[in-house]
Amino acid sequence: MKLKIYSIKLINFYQKTIAVPINKFLEYFGLLRNNSCVFFPTCSEYTKEAIKKYGIWEGIFLGFLRILRCHPWQKNHIDLLK
Repeated sequence: MKLKIYSIKLINFYQKTIAVPINKFLEYFGLLRNNSCVFFPTCSEYTKEAIKKYGIWEGIFLGFLRILRCHPWQKNHIDLLK
């Protein structure tokens, strides 16, 4: 149970301190579009939901599979957790 909570806190930390500032920096210099993620919700948010629903190991595995599906030629689409 604690590992589940810590992993979600780690993802929250990544979202607030790493992902958002880097994206804003890249947007400022025109190296990134407004919303460059091809999926909704983002991979980190999807992984958090998967961890909450399925547990730590299966949630991380589902998040990893989601990241593998991400590539520049992917069409924008909604990919909710089942």
